[in-house]
Formats: sequence, C-alpha cells, structure tokens
Amino acid sequence: MELKEKKIVFLGDSITEGVGVSSIDHVYWNLVGQRTGAQVYGYGIGGTRIAPNHLAGYDDYIDANWFGTRVEQMDPEADVVVVFGGTNDFGHGDAPMGTMKDRTNDTFYGAYHMLMQQLIERYPHAQLIVMTPLHRIGEEMMPFNEAGVRRAGVLKDYVDAIRDIAEFYSVPVVDLFAQSGLQPRVKILRELYMPDGLHPNDAGHRKIADRLMALLDRL
Repeated sequence: MELKEKKIVFLGDSITEGVGVSSIDHVYWNLVGQRTGAQVYGYGIGGTRIAPNHLAGYDDYIDANWFGTRVEQMDPEADVVVVFGGTNDFGHGDAPMGTMKDRTNDTFYGAYHMLMQQLIERYPHAQLIVMTPLHRIGEEMMPFNEAGVRRAGVLKDYVDAIRDIAEFYSVPVVDLFAQSGLQPRVKILRELYMPDGLHPNDAGHRKIADRLMALLDRL
C-alpha cells in the first residue's frame, strides 16, 4: 500500500499514547509516519478499554473514555484506521466476555462488534486494521483484576475474541500476541523491550512498527 501523504489514525490506550517511550517521536505510529511519509494521528488515552465498565469508580476519566466514545473525535478523512486495545479490559475491566452473537456494549465481544460497526460506518472507504494486545506480566492471573472484580478470562481469551471479530469483518490483523517478539516473562526480552512488563520502550515500539509495516506493505 502506498502511504505517502495518506492519513492514518490510531485508536488506542497508553501504548498508543506513548507511555514507556523517551519521546512521542518514538511511538510506533510516529515511526510508521517517518518511514512512509503518511500523515499520522494518535488517539491514545492511557487506561482506556474497549468495553465500558459496569461498576463505576475505577477512574472517572478512563471510565468515560472507552473506545467507542472516541470514534467521532478522530479525523473523518482517514485512509487507514488502526485499532490497538484490549489489554485494559483484561487488566481492570469488569464487562463479561460474552459471545460472538452479542451486539451491545454490555460485553467485551459486543463492545468490539459495536466498535467495528462504528468505524466501518464512519470510514467506509478506509482500510481498517486491528492489532491484538501484547503479552504482559500477569496475563494468566485469575480470578480478580486490578479493580478487585472477577475477571472474564485470561488475556488470551480477549486476544482470541479480537481475532474472531476481525475475521468476521474480514479485517486484517497484526497479531502482536503471537508474532511481536515481545514476551516480558523472558527476562532478557523484558529488559530490552518492556521494562515494566507492559509498556514497550523505544526498542519495543520499533518492533511494533516493524510488524505493522509488514502488513501495510502487503495490502
């Protein structure tokens, strides 16, 4: 895909916001812009989730800014739209996992379906791309999340849901969970790429940009 002068928007959480990097220039989406000449716009808010929480009180700002509430704030003329989220739904979300049949924001499956439909309606001519969450420390912890609420599943359950929904809409997936090379449970990889066990550093963002560019080059 020729991306020079094209607009790419990125909807995400703290990784897209740039937590963990030395400067915003080193965030994965800015690296894509530097490499391609595309106009890139990051819409990342730390802590935000795909699905709204059912219980109030985790954090008013985060709770109010789940992904579906922010679609209308993004540049309406985007040529490519990238969605990168889900780790916070595992980390501190309280929505049930649900099933592929769900079409409301009451479950994770349902909220992701609703998000896909929002984006397709807003950007019917754009290339939509989904990225799965990265591995993280504590990804298999059960049963209670950071908010003290019983989790709907381990992180891989959320990743599998995202893969399923992307397939349903025939949307390309950058499977960072399976193919990023970032696994913080391996000591040397954590030291090199994800020092806090969750947020990639500059080198980690280069790996994310590499995986995303590999997909973009094939489209």
